[in-house]
Amino acid sequence: MSNALAPHIDTHAHVFEPGLATVAQPRYVPSYAAPLAAYLEQLDVNGMQRGVLVQPSFLGSDNSYLLAALAQAPDRLRGVIVVDTAHLESELSEERMARLDASGVRGMRLNLVGAAVPALQSAEWQIVGERLAALGWHLEIQAAGAQWEALESALTAWPSIVVIDHLGLPSPDERDAKRRVLRLASRINTWVKVSGFYRSQPGEALSMTSALRSAGLTERLVFGSDWPFTRFEDQRYADLKCRAVEALGDDAERVLGQNALRLMGWGIG
Repeated sequence: MSNALAPHIDTHAHVFEPGLATVAQPRYVPSYAAPLAAYLEQLDVNGMQRGVLVQPSFLGSDNSYLLAALAQAPDRLRGVIVVDTAHLESELSEERMARLDASGVRGMRLNLVGAAVPALQSAEWQIVGERLAALGWHLEIQAAGAQWEALESALTAWPSIVVIDHLGLPSPDERDAKRRVLRLASRINTWVKVSGFYRSQPGEALSMTSALRSAGLTERLVFGSDWPFTRFEDQRYADLKCRAVEALGDDAERVLGQNALRLMGWGIG
């Protein structure tokens, strides 16, 4: 399949509006709206044909707004949900997952920044991993620093695809974490999102992208805008895409196109 034919895909964005129910004691709640129409406009003006909506952490496991957005543009969108980890069996029953899969969901997210790392090696979580794998879904992880030490062993044996958010949030003070993320990325079922450059200290995201390319891992890299850049709203989509393309060099077309098609289970069309 020719990369030149592959649509460009943004694998990480959020939609929401004021007034939606939030989790108790959220780290932040945006006061503005980021509706689907505005996101689709961003895709259009920036030469992106498709997008992946990721459930924002402040909305918790009520994915209804995201699912409604997927239903409005099913040919252009896929989704990544958040689930209530205290009720994994009901949240990720085979019946519910089949319905979610039909709606365009292709993964579940764990945002672990500021949270405890769950017992992914437990029997309960391993069943979740097997169910994700059976549908071709991925487990998306946002973590930072010392959390990667706690995660590395469990994710090395994880049954489904793993997607690391925002390049693992690299930090100059956490070189061991960077090495662990690179080791995880070398596994055939681990992918990394080239996204959130502004969420790391200057130069760190570029350095991590370079390290992943040097390790020959470009076939499992994807691009994400992280629109609407919550808590960093002064960012511009076009600038972020340009920075990612420059960092990826000759691999940019593959990363923005063919790779994302494979990860999200899309065909060309």
